[in-house]
Amino acid sequence: MARQYAGILGSLGMAVAMLRNLRLGSGFETSVTQAVASVTLLAAVGFLVGWIAEATIDEAIRTKLERELAESPTNLTTGD
Repeated sequence: MARQYAGILGSLGMAVAMLRNLRLGSGFETSVTQAVASVTLLAAVGFLVGWIAEATIDEAIRTKLERELAESPTNLTTGD
């Protein structure tokens, strides 16, 4: 999930930077430099957000599963 968020936000950042520089009439070098900076920064942010989201979802599922197993009528650890 983290890589997906990084890819999406990085691509979005590059597109926005290129379109903004195209609209402003900036030079090629300036446009590419800002686009690369946007990709790097937003990909890192996206990776962090995706990693946090994945950890949160995993923890919620693990907690729910443990609670359901503890409440189950048949305890699998006793072999009954």
